[in-house]
Amino acid sequence: MNFLNIPAISLIYCLGLTACSDSSSSKAKLVAKSIAADNMGNHVCALLSDGTVQCWGSILPPTRSLVPATVSNISNAIAIASNGVHSCAVLSSGTVRCWGGNADDVLGSSSVADSSVPIAVTGITNATAVSTSLSHTCVRLGAGTVQCWGRNYDQFGDTTTLFGSVPVTVSGITHAVDVAAGEYSACALLNDGTVQCWGRNGDIYGGLGNGSAADSASPVTVSGITNASTISLGLTDSCALLSDGTVQCWGKNEFGGLGNGSTMYASVPLTVSGITNAVSVSAGSEHTCAVLSSGSIQCWGNNASGQLGNGTTTDSSVPVAVSGITNSVAVTAGRANTCALLRSGSVQCWGNNADGELGDGTTTISSVPVTVSGF
Repeated sequence: MNFLNIPAISLIYCLGLTACSDSSSSKAKLVAKSIAADNMGNHVCALLSDGTVQCWGSILPPTRSLVPATVSNISNAIAIASNGVHSCAVLSSGTVRCWGGNADDVLGSSSVADSSVPIAVTGITNATAVSTSLSHTCVRLGAGTVQCWGRNYDQFGDTTTLFGSVPVTVSGITHAVDVAAGEYSACALLNDGTVQCWGRNGDIYGGLGNGSAADSASPVTVSGITNASTISLGLTDSCALLSDGTVQCWGKNEFGGLGNGSTMYASVPLTVSGITNAVSVSAGSEHTCAVLSSGSIQCWGNNASGQLGNGTTTDSSVPVAVSGITNSVAVTAGRANTCALLRSGSVQCWGNNADGELGDGTTTISSVPVTVSGF
């Protein structure tokens, strides 16, 4: 999960950690460059135009922040990711820092239980992208290789380690341009437009996308995709944005998360109905959203908390339009919430808000977009 937003109230702790401070005293208004929602928990983070990061919601319940607060000691981030109980940032130096809960060593250090401030991941000096899941974290390095750490359900690309705080190089990946970590698997987008995935397959109903139910510690090629431009892994569904503006998804499809009008699982990619001009895609826990070239957003899948943003709580196995958004540039789908980055640099969110993940200073659920405070 990879993309994100400031204040009307102050809390002593932010996200259950002291890594954040209230941003209400900021002298100059900043804008978001990217956003990242947690598809296994209840927090969202934003990378701002000055290289700082702000987050809202809850990483470690019961403490929380209902409005964005600044993460300590990060001033030069170039990419962010949030999932489970931790978040990570790639810095301009190529190093990676992570903060939050450290179950399974997902922070890249075995020396701490949890960390209230960002800590450096061991041995990473040339990262360009990061992706997080509940149990592991992966980065794309400058040379096109991929390294992962945390709990190993074969997502390390080997079977030798169950847990590991030290990054392990995924075998066979040498031309990656992006990486995406899912709960039981991980995938790399290669420079030729193909996608390779590794990890557990049967647990997520063909989540490796190669037409098999067999797990694989080595990367396998996703069937039929030769022109992908973006990939995104959710809890049980995975999706790729193709260069022609269409979207293909594969996986469990329990709530219609594949967007093809059915709820039957698919072990190979299927085309999402009616989308021909997408510019970005994000797979959440049980729903997926795409930004269209018009600036509008369409979402599909589970809608129990209004995370599809169409003013209802009815699931949809085909894309539905998010109400009122016409100028978005990015979207990030969380567990039961969704956020959009607008051209102005402001952020709007919708869906579940039990821990303040909509960032509007309340805990009121909204099935239509509300504006995150301060942007």
